[in-house]
Amino acid sequence: MSEEKSRLDELLDDPMVQLVMQRDRVNPKGLRWMLERARARVEDPSLPPAYMVARECREQGICP
Repeated sequence: MSEEKSRLDELLDDPMVQLVMQRDRVNPKGLRWMLERARARVEDPSLPPAYMVARECREQGICP
């Protein structure tokens, strides 16, 4: 297990964090998935930043 993952596990296992997530109706598995996805994007330099994708999308008329 990587150091980052153990930090995430530690954070998500904290009772106060769990209470806040419960109050805000945050799904821990969904949050973990979202954070892992974001990390994968950061670690893959071939993926352009979201603002560049959005700008290209608008310029090409693909999205509003």
